[in-house]
Amino acid sequence: MQINAYAYKVNLDAIAFKHYPVSMTDDTDTSTGDTHVTAWARLFRRSQEILQAVEQALKAEGLPNLSVYDLLLELRRASPDGVRPYELQSRMLIPQYNMSRLIERVEKEGLARREPCPVDGRGHLVHVTQAGRDMLDRMWPVYRRALDQSFASRIDEADARALAGLLAWD
Repeated sequence: MQINAYAYKVNLDAIAFKHYPVSMTDDTDTSTGDTHVTAWARLFRRSQEILQAVEQALKAEGLPNLSVYDLLLELRRASPDGVRPYELQSRMLIPQYNMSRLIERVEKEGLARREPCPVDGRGHLVHVTQAGRDMLDRMWPVYRRALDQSFASRIDEADARALAGLLAWD
């Protein structure tokens, strides 16, 4: 499951301060002895920095944003019969109202298409179009380059493997 971190932007500083006397933006204060909060603050901040680097790289190339990439990728991974929006929502962790708007947007741009669901007349199935597949193919090298510059260049293979293992608790 992919987590769409920018869909969950909240003021974590305020939330964290309520429970822990440590700032989400200044993780050098370890006086509380709570290394979990420090680790979370660093993980959150670094993920935001990496997401921003990817978004900026995509924008600089005149490409859609990362949420479009994530949607098209999930559509490409889906069954050839299509996928229901609520299934996409659970895979991408985007609120329903955002998912509906995103699907409308990519459909309008010709990157995806909707068709009525044969088992539920009120629902729809969403499919990636060839234009959507082509867009993914254009976006991936830019996305990968931004990941390499903002993340992979700062962590070696062994540490990346260890980090992936640490974060795979579900």
